[in-house]
Amino acid sequence: MFRRPILTLILLLLLGAAGAVLWFAAFPPPVTPTAVERIIPNDRFQVR
Repeated sequence: MFRRPILTLILLLLLGAAGAVLWFAAFPPPVTPTAVERIIPNDRFQVR
């Protein structure tokens, strides 16, 4: 395995990427809550 260091580097990069994906899947970063609903102006139903 160590006769070809490029293959070892590629293997380590792939393992690191897989570990990072699993880490973010298990512990997602916190997301700030935002309001889903918008306040729409009530122009249609005004009293004449």
